[in-house]
Amino acid sequence: MDPISHFTTLARYGQWAMVRLLDAVALLPEAEYRRDVGLFFRSIHGTLNHLLVTEHHLWFVRFSEGVSPKVALDAELEPNRATLDASLRGLAERWEPWLATVPAARWAQTLDYTTMRGLPASLPFAATLTHVFNHGTHHRGQITAALTQLGQPCPELDLVYYLQSLGTP
Repeated sequence: MDPISHFTTLARYGQWAMVRLLDAVALLPEAEYRRDVGLFFRSIHGTLNHLLVTEHHLWFVRFSEGVSPKVALDAELEPNRATLDASLRGLAERWEPWLATVPAARWAQTLDYTTMRGLPASLPFAATLTHVFNHGTHHRGQITAALTQLGQPCPELDLVYYLQSLGTP
């Protein structure tokens, strides 16, 4: 599989999983949504904000614009629940069009950026993009565990379920 097809699949999967997760989270009462349930970013709200920070305000900008924003990983960029939901849904749609612009030679190169500590870093471009999509999967999994802990239903978010939903081999 060529890199653009592979990463487009991951981008579409990430968007699909985020929508399903947000639909499930929307059923939570406000107190449970904001309750500290022992996640690294404490609450479901905190973890969703972390995803907003990392996927969209940090890594997307590093990849698409070549700049390294300074933003705290635990920043609450969006305190309003409905606006956070809308932002995550909308911003997830940016990855696929951007992927279509990546030149073939870029996949074998590095991503040069500045770390959160202000140090220069250089990592393999494709492997680092894999990290971004894997990171989203990790935190969505934490949120599904929190939903289960709160006695709420949670959707199946495994990649295989996304692939099955496409209905094609």
